[in-house]
Amino acid sequence: MSTLRALAKAQAVAAGVAQPVATVRHLWLSERPLVLVPLAMAGEANAPLAVLAGAAPDEARLLIVPQPRNRQQRFAFAAELAAIVLPYLDSFRSVTEAVPVDRGRDVRHRYVDAPQLLVPNPAGIGFLRLLGRSTRFRRADGDYPVHPSVPLLGRWLTFFAERAEHPGSSALLAMTEALTLHWATGQSAVEDLHLPALLGWLDPPPGFTGAQAAARAEDPSVCPPAGPATDPDFDNRRLAPAVAAYADAEDDPVARAAAYAELEGLLRDQLAPTWELMWRGVGLLRALPPGARVAGRWDGDRDAFTGYAEHVDAGGGPQPRRDGAVAAAVRLHRLERALTSYAVQRAYDDPLVMAEHRLTGEAFVGDVTLADPKRVDDSGKRPVLRPRIQVVTTEPVAVPVGATLYSPTRPAQKARVVFLTPGADGKTEVVLELSGGMGRGLTAPPGTVPEVGERLCFTTLSDAFMPAGNFPAPEETPWTHGGPPAAAPAPDAALGPDAAAASPAAHVDVPVGTGDDGDPAEAWA
Repeated sequence: MSTLRALAKAQAVAAGVAQPVATVRHLWLSERPLVLVPLAMAGEANAPLAVLAGAAPDEARLLIVPQPRNRQQRFAFAAELAAIVLPYLDSFRSVTEAVPVDRGRDVRHRYVDAPQLLVPNPAGIGFLRLLGRSTRFRRADGDYPVHPSVPLLGRWLTFFAERAEHPGSSALLAMTEALTLHWATGQSAVEDLHLPALLGWLDPPPGFTGAQAAARAEDPSVCPPAGPATDPDFDNRRLAPAVAAYADAEDDPVARAAAYAELEGLLRDQLAPTWELMWRGVGLLRALPPGARVAGRWDGDRDAFTGYAEHVDAGGGPQPRRDGAVAAAVRLHRLERALTSYAVQRAYDDPLVMAEHRLTGEAFVGDVTLADPKRVDDSGKRPVLRPRIQVVTTEPVAVPVGATLYSPTRPAQKARVVFLTPGADGKTEVVLELSGGMGRGLTAPPGTVPEVGERLCFTTLSDAFMPAGNFPAPEETPWTHGGPPAAAPAPDAALGPDAAAASPAAHVDVPVGTGDDGDPAEAWA
């Protein structure tokens, strides 16, 4: 936990309400997000129990699995969910735009917008990830056919789950993480994972402090858990009898319909409070202005959505169960680059985030007291424009002479530290030599060189382009990492469907709770 967040948490306890730790919104918020509130059956490996889904507060649609242990009902539930999710995705595929590439010598096309999924908490993301893993390898033909939309749903859910791991992506968001990115509460990080308690701190009811509202929200009789886990008391006292009543009425259509309606009402009562909290959270986030670089990160989500949609349209296969050595290294490298860029962009967009780096000495703020915008350095083969400015700051400057600094107001410009002169009054004079962002001539255009009296922030954080690393082709994988990937042996049809487990795209029929690699998703794959 950073120093400023710890301070904000202490202030939240004193004030009785959550404190802001951001001045802008650091994520994209779609005008029409698809909210999913899932529930899973306790004691089963990712067995879906119900989901409340919709793209507007008044469009909630409830899907339930009356007997979660029944595999046919599970996949029927997946088909119903696909009937909601897939048309929502297709609604973003009607209009494209041309994007210049290769310095304007060519263009590519991408969709003008992309879908966004919202779930209550990180466990909801895990639920969708395992649901996608469990369905994307299914087949619409063969011994155990499913609806053709089921494997397509699994592939898209896997796509969104993978985007959720990408720093700065807004394609799939957990509401608790989105809110705690912008506010600090007076409770622990674990307690912040409970959406009702978190919103109790952010928006307490009249007459309640944040702590009182959070404590009240912890009572399942007042506000049920936000899923996908359920309350054990609810499971034992209400859910289990309702599921048993539905199973016992198998031969009585009237009793079965009544049991289904009772179970449906029971699950709706569990999900409806979280549904309302999700849209309250959307309203709180929408009230914040977006950061300057949020739209650029959303462009990356649009690119990813366009690319995967084209992959699906071209008949590409589903995502593999596991990445190979090279693919895993490339993926890790890509995520590390994205994480570094995301941290820098947040600091550039938000003074409160930059304040964290000022505390660690990675940045300082000062006033320009002297400026020489016409200075030319003629010591090289040809003269170049190298203006100098003097910045006076009261903050500690931990950077050495010769270090390269950047300013969020002029990110394309570099500032090299020439002199550091500590003063007796606690002030430090920093002389900086500027390069870049001033054109190619020997005269700087107006506004490109800071003027006297301007207050600026300089930091070692750079938002410059980071080139990708070089990795071997998959067929050139070194022996230290398993060697080149071997071709998967063809399954023997005579041995039955279980023999197809060796093929990544083959049907796998594994008993509940006994995945072939220990993954609980395999329980009903």
